[in-house]
Formats: sequence, C-alpha cells, structure tokens
Amino acid sequence: MSRWIFPPHLPLLALFTFSLLAAPLWASPGTGWTDRLDASAATVPAWAKRLDARLALLEAGFDGELGVHVWKLGQERPDERYGWRDRETWYLASLIKVPVAIELMARIEAGSASLDDRLVLRRSDYVDGAGPTNWASPGSALSLRELLEPMLMVSDNTASDMLIDFLGLDSVNRRAQSLVTEPAGLGPITTLVDVRRHVYSQLHPDAFGLTGLDFIELRKLESDDHRFQWLARRLGVAPGALQLPSLDDAFRAYYGTDLNAGRLDAFAELLAALGEGRALGGDATGELLTILSRTNSGERRLKAGLGRDIRFAHKTGTQHRRACDAGIATHGEGSARQRAVIVACTRGVLNVARSEQMLAAVGRALYESGVFVDAP
Repeated sequence: MSRWIFPPHLPLLALFTFSLLAAPLWASPGTGWTDRLDASAATVPAWAKRLDARLALLEAGFDGELGVHVWKLGQERPDERYGWRDRETWYLASLIKVPVAIELMARIEAGSASLDDRLVLRRSDYVDGAGPTNWASPGSALSLRELLEPMLMVSDNTASDMLIDFLGLDSVNRRAQSLVTEPAGLGPITTLVDVRRHVYSQLHPDAFGLTGLDFIELRKLESDDHRFQWLARRLGVAPGALQLPSLDDAFRAYYGTDLNAGRLDAFAELLAALGEGRALGGDATGELLTILSRTNSGERRLKAGLGRDIRFAHKTGTQHRRACDAGIATHGEGSARQRAVIVACTRGVLNVARSEQMLAAVGRALYESGVFVDAP
C-alpha cells in the first residue's frame, strides 16, 4: 500500500512539475536558507538544499506565490531553520486561532478558568463559517471546551469570537507578542466578524456597522454581483456609491493592512514555543497539541503530502485567494523522534482546491527532502 494520501488531481501536478526541470532556479524569489543564516554552503543541511530546489519548481508551475518556514526542533543540536518568502507579510487567516487557544489554556493553567465553564450564546455572536456552534440556539450555554475544540478542529468562527470576547483581544495579542522575539513580525489579531467588517468597509465605511447575521446572509449569495446589490440595499445607498468595483478589490485593499497577518518565521516561532513547552506547562501543552492533532479541516493540505508516518498537530486558514496550514510534525518515537514546525501559505489563486493541491505538494517536498532524517 502506498504511504501517500493524495487528492486524485495530484498526479497531474507531479507530471507538470517534472516538466519544469529545466527552469532556472535563480528566477525564484524565495528567501532560501542563505537568507536565514549567514553560513557557508558546507553548513547548510542537505535537506534544505533539496527543499529549496523543489519549492522553486513548485512555484514556477503555480499561478500564485508560496511561503514556507521550517523549524526543526531538538535539544541535542542547534535549531535548523529554513525559509521561503518567510520574512514577507502573509495573511494568516484562521491561523490566528492558535494564539487564542494558547491564551485560553494559559487561563486554564493559572486556575482562573476551567474548560467546564460555560458561555451563553447570544444572537449577536453568530458569524458565518463552518462549525457546530451556529447550529446551537440563542441562549445555549456552551462550555469552553465545546468552543475550543471546534474553533481548532473545524475552524468554527462563532466559537472563536465567543472565546475572544471572553478572553479580551488585548490579552490575546499580548500573549502572541510575548512568544516571538520580534513582535513586529505579527500584526494585530481581530475578531472574525471584524475581519468581514474591515473587508466590506473598503467598499463603504458604513459596512463596519454590519452584524454577524448580515454576513451570514451575504455568504448565502451566489455571486459578487449579488453581494454588491445586497450590500447597497442594506446600507441604503446606490450601487454606484460603493468605492471599489469588486469584492476582489476590497480583499486586496484589506490585505494591504497588517490585521491578522504576519511573517511566517514569526508564526513558526510562536508554534515552536508551544511545541517546546515554553508557551504553556506540560499538561496544557499536551492537551492543546492533542486537539490540534484532531484537526480535520486540512486533510488535503500539508498532511496529504507528509504521508501516513507523520503525526501532524496543526491548524488551517482559508480566505479569499489565501490558504495556509501550520503545525508541528512528528516522525518516529523515543530517541529516534524528529519534530519540525511547518508553516506554509499560498496567495493569489482563487481556486481553493488548487491551493490545497500546492500545499499537499509542499508537504511531499518536505518529506522527500529528508527534513525528518538526521544529517549524516
């Protein structure tokens, strides 16, 4: 039985990738290993050299851009880190739910909250997106565990915003900033409903007054043209009063801000702090990583390419022309155990399936580069 689990369209990608073998590697704008460390070629691990070449080929056959950061974790050797566009600013989408979870688990660890504590779901809490919380009735009392798990495992936006409201945005942002050496590497985290408000306010400033239920109605519409018409009616303005010609332009303007964005090397540092037990104590770390290992919203992303012998505790993020996958990958057991933080994102491609295909190919490139094998 093959070790790889791929979507049916990945063999076509492989054929296309091999057709690009003659492409000049210097044409790639990836940052590569040498931008990460001031080191001679002799000190660069062989896996990093192989990965650099593979990512150049993959991006050459992709209509968008790739961003990748790899951080090998281990106490018996210096940390090995690799970056491809990792010091550029990327929109992180729902990856920001990881620092929300870390702040919550820190409260649990400190004894100021319990996962059995309950929050009451209000009508104003609903946000569009996947997850079971939107199926609960207003007035339902949901435990913090019932919000934490779907926030991470299926990226439940309503659960996320309820937890952010409980924790406070300032606390979430302070915690995230405290886990990285360069705080400027992570932009401000906002609620998910405010993400929508910031996007649609690029079309008209009054859109910042829309509610989560409004965005649920907008999501039901089949086209951007219908959304434009609905938005104009809801705001009581003529369609011509909207300030940009398309929703695509509104997202592009929003991505020009630093909200919910950051460098991939900085987000990898946050995950490394979690994986190495510096963000939380042992019990809280173990519980959070266990939940992340049950994430089922990214089966066709990095996990598909990494293969069955890699355990991956991770979180995905998806928005208009943006897709990410990030987590801690583990290979082997005991003294043979190898662990690496992996953060990978795509941007520019509208088709989510195509972005997922590329993230799976990145996962396969990582595995086949030898990142989980000690250098001889």
